[in-house]
Amino acid sequence: MAAKIKIKNLNEGYQSIITNGKHTIIGDEPIASKGTDLGLSPTELVLSGLAMCKVATVRFIARKNGWTIWDVNAYLEQEVKRQPNGMNTNVKIKLSIDGDLSGDQINELIKQADNCYVNRMLNGEWNIEQAEYIQEEVVLNN
Repeated sequence: MAAKIKIKNLNEGYQSIITNGKHTIIGDEPIASKGTDLGLSPTELVLSGLAMCKVATVRFIARKNGWTIWDVNAYLEQEVKRQPNGMNTNVKIKLSIDGDLSGDQINELIKQADNCYVNRMLNGEWNIEQAEYIQEEVVLNN
């Protein structure tokens, strides 16, 4: 299933209302970047998707195998270095898994987390098309 996102950018800071048609969140930029800091930044949203996929994968694999786990937490940190032909991004990831697990089970869960869908997608080949201009009709609500 293809993911579809719609964003409406507001006049205040860089606030954006982000929706998939069913759920809505707010994105923004930090105050240091002239935003209002009322939502996650674009980079934080990307890292959040990766982190969520990893912890969900850990829980899925544990449930599938009947392993007892309680809390699963991810901590991600991004470092970006500008290069002459683009940017080099390094993401450090730490996972905390609280449960009744052996060392082998923990290693398997970490291995599976590193193979989650979003991790594979981000490491795969991307083709990001140029934006296409469209005119939207203005709908006034009375």
